[in-house]
Amino acid sequence: MTRTLCALTLAAATLAGLLGIPASARADTAPDDRYTPIPALDLPRYMGTWYEVAKYPNRFQRDCVRDTRATYTLQPQGTVEVRNQCTRADGSVNEAVGQARRADAQPDGARLEVRFAPAWLSFLPFVWGDYWVLDLDPDYTLSAVGEPSGNYLWILSRTPQVDPARYQALLGRLAARGIDVQRLETSPQDAP
Repeated sequence: MTRTLCALTLAAATLAGLLGIPASARADTAPDDRYTPIPALDLPRYMGTWYEVAKYPNRFQRDCVRDTRATYTLQPQGTVEVRNQCTRADGSVNEAVGQARRADAQPDGARLEVRFAPAWLSFLPFVWGDYWVLDLDPDYTLSAVGEPSGNYLWILSRTPQVDPARYQALLGRLAARGIDVQRLETSPQDAP
């Protein structure tokens, strides 16, 4: 039985790596206070489409050259369908569908976990990556999302183009927390 479980775990880890799923940082990295999530998140209000304005470069998005977005849909059981898509250099669309869930017992907590591995692997903790809402404007139109190790950061907007003053204000809030905003690279949006 142990050999079978080890083989399954290895296969799942290999699959997660092939799919480009970032492993959760919780297992090997202590949380960094700079990356504390917002105190409360109204999950139904957060649903809908968010356009990627900027991100820390990462290997699982290396083929995305423009029009990166995420659409979140609340499911009846309280989980969230996550549909990420982007356009590649050849014009084809890359899409990944996953699931998110709250990571703690707080009914309004902003610590979520997301997975893009098949549902049958969801019992394995390492297929879930942290998705923490670090900053969110009162109108739920501009957001910063990351995870506790600080390896990943995304700036998301409800619209493809963001008012430069609002964007700079968000960057200022992140920088004041000690988050390295110089690592961010802009994500082009051709959408209107």
